[in-house]
Amino acid sequence: MLRRFASNAASSLRAKDASFNAFVSFEDSPDLFKPNEGLLNDFSVGIKDNICTSALPTTCGSAILQDFRSPFDATVVKLLKEAGARIAGKTNCDEFGMGSLNIHSIHGPVVNPFDVDSRRAAGGSSGGSAAAVAAGLCDAALGTDTGGSIRLPASYCGVVGLKPSYGLLSRHGVVSYADSLDTVGVLAQNVQKVEKVFGSINKRDFNDPTSVSERLREKARLIAMERIQRWDTESLEGLRIGVPQEYFPSELNSASSHILSAIRHLLARLRSLGASIVPVSLPSTKYALSAYYVIASAEGSSCLSRYDGIRYGLRVPPSPGSDLTSTSETYAHSRSRGFGSEVKKRILLGTYALGADAFDNYFLQAQRVRQMVRNDFDRVFSITNVLHTENSSEEDVAGPGVNGVDVLIHPSAIRTAPRLDDVLDTLRQRDTLQDYVQDVLTVPASLSGLPALSVPVQNRSKFPASSLPTSTDKGYQQEAEKDEVGDAGWPIGVSIVGQWGTDELVLRVGQVIERLSRG
Repeated sequence: MLRRFASNAASSLRAKDASFNAFVSFEDSPDLFKPNEGLLNDFSVGIKDNICTSALPTTCGSAILQDFRSPFDATVVKLLKEAGARIAGKTNCDEFGMGSLNIHSIHGPVVNPFDVDSRRAAGGSSGGSAAAVAAGLCDAALGTDTGGSIRLPASYCGVVGLKPSYGLLSRHGVVSYADSLDTVGVLAQNVQKVEKVFGSINKRDFNDPTSVSERLREKARLIAMERIQRWDTESLEGLRIGVPQEYFPSELNSASSHILSAIRHLLARLRSLGASIVPVSLPSTKYALSAYYVIASAEGSSCLSRYDGIRYGLRVPPSPGSDLTSTSETYAHSRSRGFGSEVKKRILLGTYALGADAFDNYFLQAQRVRQMVRNDFDRVFSITNVLHTENSSEEDVAGPGVNGVDVLIHPSAIRTAPRLDDVLDTLRQRDTLQDYVQDVLTVPASLSGLPALSVPVQNRSKFPASSLPTSTDKGYQQEAEKDEVGDAGWPIGVSIVGQWGTDELVLRVGQVIERLSRG
């Protein structure tokens, strides 16, 4: 009886998802209706398809893992079940998390639920998770964020998306793309649900070597709580919000003026409630995107070397006449057939960056830029980075500024959700640089491992263009010009970024912004 009910529930969910393509598989086990007791009792949660589940396939949106089924659950999935959550299914994603628009998947692109007839992108690589939440197919969903893969689709689909501090949520059982950047995160309809799911899976995992110790977690949490107690949640007196000028490129004043109008109105509301709005500068931001793609591609090239067609995954026999004594030729058949064009491109880019001729000029230089980005954040925050003070000598740590800020606020994306036909056309023309530019506002927090929360804000295109400080950098113009007046009604996200470990502070500010946006 339970199996039939569960099967009917899965069929109903499958029918509802037909217009969005948010899910790639559905849980139809009797456990779906098994009584649970816990913080997440009766919560249905979607799981991104690069997070291992024993009951469902884990394909990572790739042909090379199309039939792979993990023998175990990822730690975060195990914790969800222990908290009483029900797994709704696996959500669509860009292949191995490599993409910003969820168009690089063997399961097809995800359609933004905000207006299905307009056929717009849901963002990526966690577009399936964002779309599933936006469409009401589940209460919350897990995603992964390497350079903006949770915050960007959250912004495009009008939901809340949290990328926690690196090292808080376990990556055991998460298929690696870039080990020093990959972060499991949460998407939901509101901040309260995000916080509820995050609290249930925020635990130390000894199976994950990057999982941070309980002592450091508690130290950072106490600092965050002390800072929260300095300001009143009603008046906001004592809350210092930084507005980084590099995150407001001049192009946002024209084609995407409705985004700036929404941000400007929000900052005005926050100021009227007593918060201090402080202009800040993060000068290394203009180098962050280039450094990110060098580092991520290099780590991706290394992580994906395990897919050789021999141990597991797709196996393509060598063609007749092939040299069977050559391992590289044997591997090439499976990897050429199993990987998509975007993954192949990033593997080649990463392999080149790690080569002897390019290592110093590309990979090491990108790591130096990464440290510059970290130092920029440490300089503007009023809170000390407990990770750096733990692992570095006193003179190597960039201390907090005298007039530092508690959090930073900036747009989550330089535009609203683009049309799928447009992005697929550029893909056919092999013009994928526009895809990469989508991450320009999100990669700095990822390079630094900082918590970042994207919260929807009301689209207020009727307000005048912003007088916020703008950058003269021209790297965003081509993409920003695509925003048209007709996009003004689409969701806009604002990102709140905090110092490492201050996730609770970021969530608390997110709740305030959510309340103001709905008021």
